[in-house]
Amino acid sequence: MCFLRRPGAPASWIWWRMLRQVLRRGLQSFCHRLGLCVSRHPVFFLTVPAVLTITFGLSALNRFQPEGDLERLVAPSHSLAKIERSLASSLFPLDQSKSQLYSDLHTPGRYGRVILLSPPGDNILLQAEGILQTHRAVLEMKDGRNSFIGHQLGGVVEVPNSKDQRVKSARAIQITYYLQTYGSATQDLIGEKWENEFCKLMRKLQEEHQDLQLYSLASFSLWRDFHKTSILARSKVLVSLVLILTTATLSSSMKDCLRSKPFLGLLGVLTVCISIVTAAGIFFITDGKYNSTLLGIPFFAMGHGTKGVFELLSGWRRTRENLPFKDRVADAYSDVMVTYTMTSSLYFITFGMGASPFTNIEAVKVFCQNMCVSILLNYFYIFSFFGSCLVFAGQLEQNRYHSIFCCKIPSAEYLDRKPVWFQTVMSDGHQQTSHHETNPYQHHFIQHFLREHYNEWITNIYVKPFVVILYLIYASFSFMGCLQISDRANIINLLASDSPSISYAMVQQKYFSNYSPVIGFYIYEPLEYWNSSVQEDLRRLCSGFTAVSWVEQYYQFLKVSNISANNKSDFISVLQSSFLKKPEFQHFRNDIIFSKAGDENNIIASRLYLVARTSRDKQKEVIEVLEKLRPLSLSKSIRFIVFNPSFVFMDHYGLSVTVPVLIAGFGVLLVLILTFFLVIHPLGNFWLILSVTSIELGVLGLMTLWNVDMDCISILCLIYTLNFAIDHCAPLLYTFVLATEHTRTQCIKSSLQEHGTAILQNVTSFLIGLVPLLFVPSNLTFTLFKCLLLTGGCTLLHCFVILPVFLTFFPPSKKHHKKKKRAKRKEREEIECIEIQENPDHVTTV
Repeated sequence: MCFLRRPGAPASWIWWRMLRQVLRRGLQSFCHRLGLCVSRHPVFFLTVPAVLTITFGLSALNRFQPEGDLERLVAPSHSLAKIERSLASSLFPLDQSKSQLYSDLHTPGRYGRVILLSPPGDNILLQAEGILQTHRAVLEMKDGRNSFIGHQLGGVVEVPNSKDQRVKSARAIQITYYLQTYGSATQDLIGEKWENEFCKLMRKLQEEHQDLQLYSLASFSLWRDFHKTSILARSKVLVSLVLILTTATLSSSMKDCLRSKPFLGLLGVLTVCISIVTAAGIFFITDGKYNSTLLGIPFFAMGHGTKGVFELLSGWRRTRENLPFKDRVADAYSDVMVTYTMTSSLYFITFGMGASPFTNIEAVKVFCQNMCVSILLNYFYIFSFFGSCLVFAGQLEQNRYHSIFCCKIPSAEYLDRKPVWFQTVMSDGHQQTSHHETNPYQHHFIQHFLREHYNEWITNIYVKPFVVILYLIYASFSFMGCLQISDRANIINLLASDSPSISYAMVQQKYFSNYSPVIGFYIYEPLEYWNSSVQEDLRRLCSGFTAVSWVEQYYQFLKVSNISANNKSDFISVLQSSFLKKPEFQHFRNDIIFSKAGDENNIIASRLYLVARTSRDKQKEVIEVLEKLRPLSLSKSIRFIVFNPSFVFMDHYGLSVTVPVLIAGFGVLLVLILTFFLVIHPLGNFWLILSVTSIELGVLGLMTLWNVDMDCISILCLIYTLNFAIDHCAPLLYTFVLATEHTRTQCIKSSLQEHGTAILQNVTSFLIGLVPLLFVPSNLTFTLFKCLLLTGGCTLLHCFVILPVFLTFFPPSKKHHKKKKRAKRKEREEIECIEIQENPDHVTTV
């Protein structure tokens, strides 16, 4: 190997280039030996993956178990809301206030809720008989607690000019029933049975009361409707697999019956499928539990696995036909597996970062763990199982067997005596051609289209200005979308769209969005409640809220009774001996914790209840209230916490915006580090980073404009977008920077000719496989479809439109290649070559 130094080039640059070339040649040599090993032992590399799949696949069927805790999946594993809940539970245990409704604030427990909605124009208050019948039917159920809440009216119209805000009419009423479980496993099972019976009862009552619309919800409803997505998507995933198989088979076919590889396209997709089955078996063997977010793994793994399949097929077509089939397999491995190894490593690293303890969302962590296992097995199965299939197909081709019927292809003389249809089916189409003609594999319909039509069109000087304008439009919309990112996600985005939980949430949002959920205000340190300054601080903190407060009621009681309680002893004495013994105030006993030290009583903790006035965007305003109240607990003299069970999920949304950005940033840095030694020209890294960043920001911005919220599914799709873009752009860019043609235009044509077929085959199969997701009635699958459609579309746009044009404008320059070839031409002597044809009298001078 000889390294020539360009005039003026620094010595360090030469050494870096030598190091890159040595490493690249070393990796190519390793992949070449791997290909030779597979080609010499194809039965072994075919059998081992099959045995692994059968073993782990059967284990997956026996150990399948769904995840039953939705909060564990989609709420942050470590959040301030969970700490606040623990503190609230320790201060006010649930079993100490069995009859107190608001004692369920720190944990929702088992419950059943129903919204009764009157027809348009009617007043729900005039239908008391139907409401009471529903209420009595619920209370007659076994194992239910005899307490309910009926204070929530929706669609309220007040009496005009009423000073005390009297209600004139209402459209809906919400009733909640709580159960006595208190952490007991037996009572929890009884409560689950009661909730099932409650939902059945509501459906039955809906049939009896046609004048009322009933929308029910239980504590298990969210989990049931979350898991329902997997049940609804089963048949659609199978349809998607059939579509991908069909697309891969057709795109791998040619008119040439010898060189056509339809079965290799089919076997390539099946290779990815059995690797996914093996990964699922490993997941369940390690006590993993299935959840609906894992529905995206087959699509993610298929997008990467089929890329390796189609690249190996393209690499096989680029090998010389006169070589033995084992050497051709080794050459294909040497040509393709270096880049595929790098991209697989990046998949593993980026999803490995998502599976690290730094990820605070369990659903994302579990998904990334499964994806890492899938990528490793995907890589192993591609070079082993599919490589063995490629060896057998190459042997059939070398022995001139039909690619479909596996029979010997007859001679040209025999075909001439047969009908036209037989000639069409059995002819390889190149028996009459000479060895000096072009590579027969270039007659593949995609390669022919790219070479003869598309490459000339996209590099036309009159097309380039329109491409620049198109990219400016793309960048503008992407930037506009990125500016509109907000943490407005909702857990209903993960549920089946036709589920009762969605219907209930829509009605609740429409008629009960004027007020926030009841927020528990817990004062966890002793406080001088009798002090006027403390009383003023409490009023200031509660200003702007509708408060249900023992403090306010007690102050009002003292004022009405004309009792003075300006010191500690009088304040606590009147509170215990008079106020809390009155029937209308007895329910406040559970909101105050007393301690006795000798003869002196103290108030060590207490709680209030706050309700905030909200507008239509209820969730966003509740998050704002939470973010305002939490800092006040540190800055004010009163030490308190605020909590509602929904806060556990709301902590998720702020994190969901930052996690994908951080992962994408680390991923881009890893691309730079890992590819620095694999590319001879450093500008290859630069172009790869620019391309991946453009695709990532484009998907993020367009996703926001398409009303996709930042939930765990969109986070995972953004991580996948980064890898999918590298998977398709890296081979194209590396081939371009390594090309030795005279001009950039010729280099980009050569790159598209070499990798365009595999990219188009893979992205087309990927996008067609997404179509069945449109017919799954689930918000989760619809989000998955939108994100992956944008991923495939933006990648295809960059690979076939944006990069082919922009690479002809900007570095790297190809002038030094032109100068080298011109110098060699000048030094070359003129040689007269005489070629003697079959006719010895015919002499051609070249």
